[in-house]
Amino acid sequence: MTSKTLRMSTMFLRTLREDPADADVDSAKLLQRAGYIRKTAPGIWTWLPLGLSVLNKIEAIVREEIDGIGAQEVHFPALLPREPYEATHRWEEYGENLFRLKDRHEADYLLAPTHEEMFTLLVKDMYSSYKDLPVTLYQIQTKYRDEFRPRAGLIRGREFIMKDAYSFTIDEEGMRKAYMDERGAYCRIFDRLDLKYVPVFAMSGPMGGSASEEFLAPMAIGEDTFALAPSGKAWNVEALTTPEVPEVDCSATPAATKRPTPDAGTIDQMVDYANANYPREDGRAWEASDILKNVVIAVKHAEDDKHDQPWRELVVVGVPGDRTVDMKRLEAQFAPSEIEEATEDDLKAHPELVKGYIGPMALGPQVRGDAEIGSDEDTALRYLIDAHVAKGSAWFTGADEAGVDYYDLVYGRDFTADGTVEAVEVRHGDMSPDGSGPLSFERGVEIGQVFQLGLKYSKALDLKVLDQNGKTVPVWMGCYGIGVSRVLACIAETHHDEAGLAWPAVIAPAAVHVVATGKDEAAFEGAEKLVAELEAKGLEVIYDDRKKVSPGVKFKDAELIGVPLIAVVGRDFVNDGTIEIRDRNGDNKVVVPAAEAAATLADRFAALR
Repeated sequence: MTSKTLRMSTMFLRTLREDPADADVDSAKLLQRAGYIRKTAPGIWTWLPLGLSVLNKIEAIVREEIDGIGAQEVHFPALLPREPYEATHRWEEYGENLFRLKDRHEADYLLAPTHEEMFTLLVKDMYSSYKDLPVTLYQIQTKYRDEFRPRAGLIRGREFIMKDAYSFTIDEEGMRKAYMDERGAYCRIFDRLDLKYVPVFAMSGPMGGSASEEFLAPMAIGEDTFALAPSGKAWNVEALTTPEVPEVDCSATPAATKRPTPDAGTIDQMVDYANANYPREDGRAWEASDILKNVVIAVKHAEDDKHDQPWRELVVVGVPGDRTVDMKRLEAQFAPSEIEEATEDDLKAHPELVKGYIGPMALGPQVRGDAEIGSDEDTALRYLIDAHVAKGSAWFTGADEAGVDYYDLVYGRDFTADGTVEAVEVRHGDMSPDGSGPLSFERGVEIGQVFQLGLKYSKALDLKVLDQNGKTVPVWMGCYGIGVSRVLACIAETHHDEAGLAWPAVIAPAAVHVVATGKDEAAFEGAEKLVAELEAKGLEVIYDDRKKVSPGVKFKDAELIGVPLIAVVGRDFVNDGTIEIRDRNGDNKVVVPAAEAAATLADRFAALR
């Protein structure tokens, strides 16, 4: 078996000595400097020969493992019609992240961010019986999302390469099995790529479904914060649930009273005024944690059965005053709807919301009484309470009158809520959802995610089959994605040093970087012979055969490009017939007779794989 050699004298490559001015992470800097990618536009990249080689090898590993669990590969277009996405409401739900366009006939199209609808419709078109199932289909294809602020090179772009797979089963048990098969394949893929990862419980978000896990690559540049429990379990912060807080005995708490607190519309002002004018009987000072802060948000819903167009709902959320609302975490509770802070116009439309003095008594169940939420008799805004607020706890909070606050207002005695939400930022030391101890936090980049979709898409797109009893039933689905181009960037981010990239052997663009140095033609002849021997052993080679380039530049390029092994054919070869071999990181340097170099390199590369 022979293998192709890339020659530096003819390779389509230009290395850079300086970091690109707009590169904000190490992977973006090094992939451009080493000639793997070039920037076309913000969030859009051109793949050069070296980059494409690494990308193809990652894809090959993905295919091997996904094929190994019985999945079959298909390929969809990226340009898709509007109608299937309207049926699942994602034409609206994706909002501004969706690339929308019209053809010459004014028909609406999109550039696909994901392909759930198309996979579902394909199976619907071809399968009609339980005998056809289970089946898992996948593709590796380019996706598009109109990121507001693309960043971190390939890690968050507008165009990216993704592997997405979809399982179709007759029942929930089959869906769970397919989910675990895919999850296992992901672990094997990332292990083979030498990429550290943490499976993290996650929210399903716009994808829908019942259960989901993200695979995060831990690194400081990550946009996702995940929480670790002493048990080893991990959660995306959005998916964290607060263990139920014990109910407080409020039998000794006095009746709630209203007290003037003029010009105290902020937490700090409330604390200062209360300590100056209403000192506590127990002797301790009032603190922000004694205050129930009521935050007004606007929930932006898509059209639904009751609304023929997108609509806006105001919701008030009560949170402890010493905690900050985490809008991203709170939004996850309303997915697929989006949220934002209420505007001045929103507040003006609801005179019961007195700015700086909003309290629970003018909201939710206290006002609604026996009326159902959303009924004609319902005149109250929904009121939700953060999960950290205990039943029976007493609060200092707004009295819905300018300059007046409630004291000793007890949750469960004096007011209730329409529901509980996870609204506030999670802190170091908060109890883990599994109760194993306090949480700690790390940052990571999402490299994959698996979902148990359930029946969402099959019901929306009427994907049904006949079951064993001849009854028409919807198909259970799972969805599984890997960001292939993002994985490449994460490997570059975690496999480099100050000199350049240092690829794992399984995906490096070559096994050996042969460097011929000096002006003596014998060195180049010796290098050519070594290259031929390596080719005959099936090893991929980058050969620096440039004759007018200094050894220093050649060594810098070899370290920057980052293949696992470097062989130097130069003065030592001319003088005594030896070749220097070393790992990319400079370790394990040996000098061997030229006749043994190819075998030595082959053995060392085999050991690296």
